[in-house]
Amino acid sequence: MDRIQSIKGMLDVWEYDKNDIADVVDILVNIFKSHNLNQINTPILEKTELFIRSVGNVSDIVNKEIYSFDDKNGVNLSLRPEGTAGVVRSIIEKKSEDQKHKLWYVGPMFRYERPQKGRFRQFNQAGVEILNCEENFSDMEIISIIVDIFKQFNLVESELKINHLGNKEVKDQFCSALLNHMSEYPGALSETDKQRLDSNPLRLLDSKDKELGDFLSDGPVLNDFLEEEHKHTLNKIKDFFGKSIKINIDNSLVRGLDYYTGLVFEATSKDLGSQDSFLAGGRYDNLFSDLGGKETNAIGLAIGLERLRLIAKRDLVRKSPMVTFVTTSGKMQAFAFEVAEELREINRTVRLSLDFSDSRSLKSKMRKANKQNSKYILIMGDEEFSQQKILVKSLTDDKKEELMNKDELKKFYQKI
Repeated sequence: MDRIQSIKGMLDVWEYDKNDIADVVDILVNIFKSHNLNQINTPILEKTELFIRSVGNVSDIVNKEIYSFDDKNGVNLSLRPEGTAGVVRSIIEKKSEDQKHKLWYVGPMFRYERPQKGRFRQFNQAGVEILNCEENFSDMEIISIIVDIFKQFNLVESELKINHLGNKEVKDQFCSALLNHMSEYPGALSETDKQRLDSNPLRLLDSKDKELGDFLSDGPVLNDFLEEEHKHTLNKIKDFFGKSIKINIDNSLVRGLDYYTGLVFEATSKDLGSQDSFLAGGRYDNLFSDLGGKETNAIGLAIGLERLRLIAKRDLVRKSPMVTFVTTSGKMQAFAFEVAEELREINRTVRLSLDFSDSRSLKSKMRKANKQNSKYILIMGDEEFSQQKILVKSLTDDKKEELMNKDELKKFYQKI
């Protein structure tokens, strides 16, 4: 019988694999909590219409990357390709747009794209959304969270690119100038870029076409159309946070989703190759009204966790000590399990491995404990059991050992 293979780009992740992100999540959650953010969990499945209306029906996500299907009732559903739309849908559904929200989430996302370094078809993403808060403050607060992420993961070789898309008037003026410039370039656009030109001309700046890029370099520059307050926002961010991390103003940065307005940003690392982004986001003040809710100030960020793990310059290997508990006879199991249960209750950071098998010798159990890099081995033989005690033997260089009763063992275990 043929073996069933996993789906391309969807990985089995074992502990200690290079794609294991558990420690990345732990660090990020601590950062989010320290910034007084609250967790939100939204469904992996949403109606496809949600993503068409939010990210744009000519975006690469909707056109090429979304996993969609009809359910048994004929409703078209999609595996979520990003997290923001679901959060916004949830808040509108609860009619809580008037409240301030500072939220974080973490979980799997799905996009049908070519698997590459740190990027898979099922990937994990963490995100932050700051909603209904005063614009200037929330812009600065989201950047402060990014600075904290850079510091905690020691991202010394990464940089944050920032830009401002202005307001509706700025966008209209720039797009008009861009369309006028493109009139000198007839018939040379790809079908994708033609769609972008019709729906959101700003997204031409996001094109990967080198020839188009060369032509656009001679065209209008968004920065020339920005109002002074928009330029002030960019300069203030660079002046204030540029002391802590590398920040550059990039006037060509627009981001790939249609819902972005105002401040946008993208963090990149040379360690990731040509697809070098691992964190991105910006303002999306119109998304709530686009999805049928009230107009709401909003800014957010998203982080690719597999990519963040690849570039982290701090040690992400778990440091939890291992302790092995062995017995030499089955008659001791009831007492041994009772002791193990109490030890776990007083210290959850220790990895306690139990080996109560009758079929293997004490010597072979000790060899296995050494292979597991156990720091200590707890031994209960006939003599120890008769005294209701346990022999604690160090497996480090000192090889010390001590006979302890249960209370002494618990005090010792608590300090490991």
